Order: sequence, then C-alpha cells, then structure tokens
Amino acid sequence: MNAITSNEPATDSSASVPAPPTGPRIIRQLPPQLVNQIAAGEVIERPASVVKELLENSIDAGASRVELTIAGGGVEMIRISDDGCGMTADQLPLAVTSHATSKLPEDDSLFHVGTLGFRGEALASIASVSQMTIRSRAEGTPSGSQIDIRGGVIESPGPCGCPVGTTIEVRNLFFNTPVRRKFLKTPQTERGHIVEAFTRLALANPKVHFVLRNGDKEMFDLLPTPRWADRIEAFFGTEISESLILIESDDAQVKIFGFACDPAVSRGNNRMQYLFLNGRHIRDRALQHALGEAYRGLLMVGRHPVCFLRMTMPPEMIDVNVHPAKLEVRFTDSGRVYSRLLQTLRQRFLSTDMTHRVSSAPAPEPVTGDALRSRGESVMGMPAREVDGQRQAVIDWARTGRDAPRDQSISTTTHRIDSSLSPATTAHTTALGGAPEFRPFGGDVQHAPTRAPWDGDESTGNAPIPPGSVGAQDRTGDNAESASGGDAQPSTMQSVGGVSPSVCYLGFQVHNRYLVTQDDKGMVVIDQHALHERVLYERVCKKVLGENGSLEAQRLLVPEPVSLTPAERVAALEVKETLARIGLEIEDFGGETILIQSYPAIMPNKDPAEMLRTILESVMGAGRDPNPYDLLNHLLSTVACKAAVKAGDPLSPEEIVSLLEQKDLYQDTHHCPHGRPTALFFSRDELDRMFGRLGPRGRVTV
Repeated sequence: MNAITSNEPATDSSASVPAPPTGPRIIRQLPPQLVNQIAAGEVIERPASVVKELLENSIDAGASRVELTIAGGGVEMIRISDDGCGMTADQLPLAVTSHATSKLPEDDSLFHVGTLGFRGEALASIASVSQMTIRSRAEGTPSGSQIDIRGGVIESPGPCGCPVGTTIEVRNLFFNTPVRRKFLKTPQTERGHIVEAFTRLALANPKVHFVLRNGDKEMFDLLPTPRWADRIEAFFGTEISESLILIESDDAQVKIFGFACDPAVSRGNNRMQYLFLNGRHIRDRALQHALGEAYRGLLMVGRHPVCFLRMTMPPEMIDVNVHPAKLEVRFTDSGRVYSRLLQTLRQRFLSTDMTHRVSSAPAPEPVTGDALRSRGESVMGMPAREVDGQRQAVIDWARTGRDAPRDQSISTTTHRIDSSLSPATTAHTTALGGAPEFRPFGGDVQHAPTRAPWDGDESTGNAPIPPGSVGAQDRTGDNAESASGGDAQPSTMQSVGGVSPSVCYLGFQVHNRYLVTQDDKGMVVIDQHALHERVLYERVCKKVLGENGSLEAQRLLVPEPVSLTPAERVAALEVKETLARIGLEIEDFGGETILIQSYPAIMPNKDPAEMLRTILESVMGAGRDPNPYDLLNHLLSTVACKAAVKAGDPLSPEEIVSLLEQKDLYQDTHHCPHGRPTALFFSRDELDRMFGRLGPRGRVTV
C-alpha cells in the first residue's frame, strides 16, 4: 500500500531552539549597568522590595520620623522621606554606586553587623531599573543636594532646598526591564505587599514615627510609643491586643521579649508570625517549628499560632550574609536558640490560664504588660497557692491507687472515668457516710457516696436550692438513679479538691455532652470528652515518658490474628517497639497476618484489631521516617481519644465530680491534645451584660 504524502514542509519542534556555538567560548566583562540589572533581579523582586530597602536605610540613618508615599501600587511612584543624618553633595554619587556603603567601616565589620543593610547594592540596583531622585542634607550644612539617576545613568548633583534628612523618590519602576514589569500583579496586590513590608519595619521600630500614604489618602500615622503592644494594636486591632501573652526570657546572651497570642486567636497560615532578630525581620524554619511545638495540643490541626517576638543576641552568634534580601540568617548554635524559644514559650503557657472566655463586647482596655492574664487562680476559682501544696499528694495518692492489685478479667461495663479522687474529697464523702471504692482503670463503683443536703451559705451570697428546683432531688439523695439517666444530671460538689463549697458548688450534665459548673466569678461549660481526653493524655504521657516507660498492657489469653495490607504490615513491624510502649504488643505471624499479644489496659472495651488499624492510620499518615517522639506523642493522643468518654455518654454524679476534680491535677487542661478548648468561661459580669441586668455605673438590677 502506498504511503500518504503531503505537500506541507516537515516541522521540527527543536528548530526554534538556538543551536549552541560550535567555536570556542569568549569570556567578556559585563557592563556595570547590566551587572546592576542582574543584581536588581535578586534584590528587587517587586515594589515592596524597594520599600523595604529604602525604609531600612532610613532606620540605619537614625531617623525618628519616616514618611512613605506610594502611587499605582508602587510602580508609578515610591517616595520615602526621613529626618536621619543625611548625606553631603560629594557622597550622593557614591551612594548609588554598586558595593558602596557606610555601614561596614572595616572589613571585619561583616562579622559584627549591627545595621539592617550592609551590602551597598540596594540603591544601585533600584536606580538601574527606575527613574530615581535623591535629595539630602546633612546636619551642619547650609543647603541640601539633589541627584538624578535614569536607568542607571547618574547625573551630576546640584544644590536644592530641603530639611535635614533624605528624600528618595522612585518613579516608573522596571521601565527598562519590561519582562520583569510584565510579571507584576495588580496595583491592589502590590500595595498589599508594600503594606506588609511597612508593617514589619514599623513593628520592629516602635519608637520611630511612621506614616504611610496611598496617593492623597493616609493609611497609617503611627506615633512613637515605648509600649510595643500599642504598635501591635494599631496594626491588628483589639482582637489581637486582648489576646496577647507576655513572653520574656534572658540568659545573658539570648534575650527574648514579645507576645504570643492565646490559642483562641489563630490563623490558617504562618504569616502572622513576626520574628525579629536584632531589629531585623527574619524567616527561620527552625524557630517556626519551635513555635509549633510550643503550641502542640493547644491548636487544632491546620491552625497556626500568632506571635510577635523580638530576639536579641551578640552579632557574632549569627551570620546575616546568607540571603540577598537578608530574610534568613544562620546561628552558630541553632540548637540553643531553638530550645530557648521552646522552653520560654512552654513555661509561660504552663503558668497562664488559657481557658476560652466568652465575651459579648470588647474589653474596655487592651490586655498588655502587667495586665496580662496569669494563672494566679484556676478556672474553677481555686487559688493556685491553695492547690500547689496538695497537688503532689494527690498525684502520689493516685499513683499508689494505680499500683493496687487489679482484677485479671475486664468487665464490659467498666467505669468510664478514672475516679481517683483526692484525699480531701475521699475524707469528705466518708464523713457523709459514703465509702466509695473507685478503680483506676476499670470496675464499677462499689459504693455510691451518700450526700447530705446543703443549705447554702448566706455569707457568700449562695442561696440554698429550694425543694423541687433543678438539682434539689439529687442534693437530698432522693432520686439519684433517675438523675443519672436524664439529659441534665445535677450533682452537689461539696468539696472539690479540698476547697470550700463557696468556690465550686454545682456540676451537672447537659445533653450528655457538656458539664456545667460555677464558681464565685462566673460559669464554666466543659466539654466532657475534650476534658477527659486531656486528663487521660496527661496520665499516659506521665507513665510512658516517665519512669515506667510504657502503659499497662492487658495480655490476651489467645493472641488475635489480624490481616493487614502489605503497607500496613510493614508499617506495623517498623514501629513495633513504639507500639509496645503504649501497651500494644504485636508479632509477625507470616504472610500479611499480625498477631496481637496484648493491648492497652486503659481501653478494655475496644476491639484490638480495630484499634490496631486505627493506630496504623496515624503511623502511615506520619510519612516516611517519622520522628519517634512525634510518633509516640501522636499515638498517645490517639489512645487517650479512644479511651475517653464520648459526647452522648451519660455520666453519674460521682463521675462528674471525679472528672472535675481531676481537672486541677494538671496544668494543660484548657485544651484537649488536638487543640480544641475543653471549657468556656462566662464571667458573672458578662452574664449580667448579656441579660441586660447592668444598670447605671455597672450596678446589677433586680
């Protein structure tokens, strides 16, 4: 059969690619203008890069007032005026020359950089791709000087009238490099990047007066302030300023000062993490990872913390000459900086009450400085100094309870909450005629405590509950069984953690999901699953990461075979030792089958095969070569989540009392391991405001 022919010429896709030269290569010296344009491609990415470099020059010049005016998203015009030291007429041509700077007086100064800029490339690079005009006057000179640069061509300077300081005007950015200008975004987008660059410099220098104008419209007029929180509030509003938590640390070399926001205020990305090193805004993955570790268990997956932190350390401990835009640095001892930041944040969080507070109106004053919240009192109103003395005794008592002999068989109706009551509560219930015998990890309550009626305390304003009202039957002990099966289960908390009834005296369940309690300051609504999950998580972490090194395991009389996929089997065998630490012992049976020898005793009602597959999902989701500590922490949170009571599980009054008591045994009970809040706090004043009961001068109406 004849081939089909065509009159069209054959085409070759590679014909458009220029052929490489066949002769010897010729090396030539690039002209200075082209060198500056290439450098501009590294330093000047967009108009915001110009703003950043010029603002840094103003700060390095010692300016106390800086004005920034832009037009057309910075492409048409950028003008920056400052009242810094200024320049003389003979210095102006040198200032726009490549690699000329006054910030490195000696060669060794590169290893002790104390300024924001030091390369001497910024002005030359900007001038090579724009039309620039510089007016400057040094202190002590009778008049100023002006110089014009058009696409890198420098004209002779001339005299002009201007105040002490420098004014730089950049117009028609990238007019001679149309390729770069074509890739710029819309003026609105470029303006947003300029505002961000302005924000970083203004945050880093709160004692400098900054002004930003977009055309004739004034966007920011930031007066100098000694309080950094005021500058933060000026940019981000009261939502951020009211959630600031003061962070301070000083170990003679590494000093950290600033604010971290309450976990209730978070973002879907890390753009609100402002880190400043010696006055320079930086991006550092190690420090961002330390932030994430500090907020572990306080934020939900996919959320990022908000922080404003200033770090100060000797210049010889850092290398700032690693990034053209000076956004990244190197530390001589990065591990020390990482651990210092992580330890500082964690210690501050442990001493801060992070319970989510519900507010219907903004607070009258921002929470900053000395007014920042502290954990002087717990959520339940219990003074910290009153529980510190008995906390260790409670933990010791709970440890001896866990070490007590346990039944080898596990009942299918195990007690859901570890009712390891404090000694004070046990003594109180015994005095009332009850003798509860709670089992740490299983078993039913042998004897329910008998409760006596409580008549209230007139001295504290706590009126007694009248017969027939909510909780009256339960308080008199007449109908305890019927109360345990309803949607609302009131229970009297005569003494929680050894505190008098005036501190915390009511706790009941709503919709089998939430526990409602109160103290002298307001009302607390608690998520029973989230709180129990956190309590169990803290307990298993103490056992696995502490002296024992592993959770208690319940061995199976007959090992249970589980068929897995090849990927699941490989993942299970790779983390076999880690699984053993959480009480899940497995062995290879051959093929794709795994034998389960034991499983965590804290989860007696869970199917071992289902539990193994659930845990393997977490293991495989961690990716290849997961960090052992991160993996173990994730597995412990999974175990705690599966073992905790669920939303919809009815709790008996004794279980409610036990769970609320255990809340004060740990410091991190304000969030579950996955970052969800465990409680919402409604202050008494806030409740009065919601119901419109606040009269003139804040008095409560009848």
